[in-house]
Amino acid sequence: MPESPTGLSPELDQLCIDAIRVLSMDAVQRANCGHPGTPMALAPLGYLLWTRHLRHNPADPAWADRDRFVLSVGHASMLIYSLLHLTGYDLSMEEIVNFRQWGSLTPGHPELRHTPGVETTTGPLGQGVANSVGMALAERWLAARFNRPGHDVVDHYTYAFCSDGDLMEGISHEVAAMAGHQKLSKLIWVFDDNRITIEGGTDLSTATDQGDRFLGYQWHVQHVNDGTDLVALDQALIAARAATDRPSLIVMKTRIGEGSPNRAGHHSTHGAPLGEEEIAATKANLAYPSLEPFHVDPDGLAAWRTTADRGGELQADWSTRFQAYRAEHPELAEEFGRMMAGELATGWDAEVPGYENIDKADATRSWSGKVLQAVAAGVPNLIGGSADLGSSNKTDIDDGGDLSANNPEGRVIHFGVREHGMAGVMNGMALHGGIRPFGGTFLIFSDYMRPSIRLAALMGLPVTYVFTHDSIGLGEDGPTHQPIEQLMSLRSMPDLLDLRPADAAETAVAWRIAMERTEGPTWLSLTRQSVPPLDRTVFASAEEARRGAYVLAEASNSPPHVVLIASGSEVGLALEAKEALEAEGTATRVVSMPSWWLFTQQDPAYQDLVLPPQVPARVAVEAGSTFGWARWVGDAGAAVGIDHFGASAPAETLYERFGLTSEDVVATARASLEKMARAGA
Repeated sequence: MPESPTGLSPELDQLCIDAIRVLSMDAVQRANCGHPGTPMALAPLGYLLWTRHLRHNPADPAWADRDRFVLSVGHASMLIYSLLHLTGYDLSMEEIVNFRQWGSLTPGHPELRHTPGVETTTGPLGQGVANSVGMALAERWLAARFNRPGHDVVDHYTYAFCSDGDLMEGISHEVAAMAGHQKLSKLIWVFDDNRITIEGGTDLSTATDQGDRFLGYQWHVQHVNDGTDLVALDQALIAARAATDRPSLIVMKTRIGEGSPNRAGHHSTHGAPLGEEEIAATKANLAYPSLEPFHVDPDGLAAWRTTADRGGELQADWSTRFQAYRAEHPELAEEFGRMMAGELATGWDAEVPGYENIDKADATRSWSGKVLQAVAAGVPNLIGGSADLGSSNKTDIDDGGDLSANNPEGRVIHFGVREHGMAGVMNGMALHGGIRPFGGTFLIFSDYMRPSIRLAALMGLPVTYVFTHDSIGLGEDGPTHQPIEQLMSLRSMPDLLDLRPADAAETAVAWRIAMERTEGPTWLSLTRQSVPPLDRTVFASAEEARRGAYVLAEASNSPPHVVLIASGSEVGLALEAKEALEAEGTATRVVSMPSWWLFTQQDPAYQDLVLPPQVPARVAVEAGSTFGWARWVGDAGAAVGIDHFGASAPAETLYERFGLTSEDVVATARASLEKMARAGA
């Protein structure tokens, strides 16, 4: 028998591996819910990777040059919790025992910043592998920017464990194709080919040969026919790292629930406890030294904990090398530290124009494209692109260069027609650290991105979405491309910052807000059609947009008779309506509301200052669904919008046909005032 790659006896190896199985079985049983089967199957690979191959330091989960590990098969969370506990991360046995309980550090699926050592939130299948591509892309970009001869300060791998479910999800196709095209050679996926889904065998729903599929993506592909064979697994991991011209996939056959004498290989072990009797039978079958729940043999634990010593040595060696790098390249070292900390350089926005006095109409997407160039000049790690719509979204960085295998330091990513993959990869780049990612598409296609957007919000990732063609104002492309419910749908997502600027000045402020935000994602909603210029020497400063909503144009008398609230392209309509209403003696205030999220963060006193409670006559104007506007207009107010699909016609025709004109706003304001009068307000 070949010597174990760990250098330990076969008996000690088995004791270490079975510790994962025992903790996983017992934790799921105690919680009375969870997924024991996959952690039991992946235990040998997890043990081997985390103790022999993965460069990590349990004492410092944030070490910059650590290898990244992604458990894309997030429902197998007890695998990563067992690995973290056994290797010495700050995750106690008490937390393992309290799996899936209120306040524990071991939630049902791994969560970023919740559990030390978890690199990303996974659970929705396919998202983790998408993140891993972004991580590998970030590693390569940072290495190209910062490494110098004799100084490889960025040099690490990204590993992901994935399942049949991950590879069934469409996002896996998008990101795998992208990774192959980019030749991300430091990306290694291991596919747990257990041939099981919740409903039964995978042959119920697929006949795909995943190995052949990934060969088509230009990946390096290997097969390991026995997921318990440590020697074969070790050789496969070594060969994967030796493939320096492409990413690697290891197709590993396992039996779900490995070790269980009566349930191994059966889909019933996927998502339910094994039961006390089967757990006892499994421990006996494994010849485990104790039937007590959560027992970890001291000899096995001692072997696991040597990982911490190894990790400390690896990081200490890197720190020594980084100090030598700092001595030779002090400016690069400072920039690297700043980027990895997520900080912006002093004066980063010096070239961003204020656009206080613009005298020509243009689309906010065009203004955004101009602002992007100025932001990119001050933020060299701002990297992104578009889902094949760069010229329309205005998301190309001039002279940024295409990011590719031949130009790894490029700043323009051609994501292809892969909106969902783009969003998942952006998350991975942000998760890695050192990169400020952005991505663009039409607002209507944000629907393709929602799972990844939601996870960005859940994880608090500083990514920026550039959504253009944000209303029926895009015109002739018709209802398939015209957003209706998307504005409100995205606004309803927690911790997702919305910005729908009305002019060039608000667009510039919007980009500043997006770049300054470090605790969550931001989306810009931008027009295809031109919007009228707003002379900021006459109207309020666009800096007020930082508060979400502000008084753009005050009424002739105080308090006003009516308040018009608008965002984006409809602010111009509100200003036209104000002129007409003022001409007939109705004192009218216009409020620009580019961000619901920011406005809700303001104190009630400011909100009442902008929307006075004593002025119930209010009209909201926006070329989208009116759903939700009642929050701001109240019972006496009304919303002018669109609660049906659009049509194919020029924008001007659509606005007129669908009742989105200044005359419609005036009529609605009058109706609100009349409603107040009838109510005796």
